Amino acid sequence: MTALGEAQTQAVITMAMDLARRGEVAELEELVRRGLPVDVQDPDGNTMLMLAAYRGHVEAVRALIALGADVDLRNARDQAPIAGALFKGEDRVVMELKAAGADLDAGTPSARATAEMFGKAALLDEG
Repeated sequence: MTALGEAQTQAVITMAMDLARRGEVAELEELVRRGLPVDVQDPDGNTMLMLAAYRGHVEAVRALIALGADVDLRNARDQAPIAGALFKGEDRVVMELKAAGADLDAGTPSARATAEMFGKAALLDEG
């Protein structure tokens, strides 16, 4: 198999991020199965999990977590996926990330701070 050049690699990463934004689960799973690192980051430091979480694609979030995505990997702005989901009001995604062990104190602002800001602190309560 021939290795991809830099331009081709960037094109694949761009495609993967677009698939994550659209919540295209089967396509994301196929890319990872074919060797794309599940935690690959775009130039802004976003991962597929971050973009799927921010857009509220709970099935894509579940699939990426199952593929081993790091639920705490922050982007270049120090934002964590769970805080992004809270900011966008994606409660189901927040619950998935919390169940997967997301660090509620990671990032700026943290999930806890974001939940407080938007009156969603109850989502993060234990239990």
